[in-house]
Amino acid sequence: MPNVKEPATVTSKGQLTLPKAVRQAMGVEAGDKVVFELREDGQVVVTRWEAEHEDPAIGALLSLLEQDIRAGRRLHELPDDLARAMLANVSGAPCSHEPIEGEVAL
Repeated sequence: MPNVKEPATVTSKGQLTLPKAVRQAMGVEAGDKVVFELREDGQVVVTRWEAEHEDPAIGALLSLLEQDIRAGRRLHELPDDLARAMLANVSGAPCSHEPIEGEVAL
């Protein structure tokens, strides 16, 4: 990969645009994802989001959920034992009555 150094401005919403030369060198296009890695020495390394960053178990679960949704099944129709097992593995109980702090992208 060529050595490219380009400035980018952070907006008030914390967003930035990857400069064209950087996008081209990284091989990323609109809709692609990138990963930001903050290292202990303060350096930030930006890489393309690729399959090796994905957890295969999560990918398989999302695939099954997508199939169920496309087939018209809804999540609340999960078998009770499966729903209980999933909830037992959640770290911390969901608390929908608490306000959300910080920025939220929808």
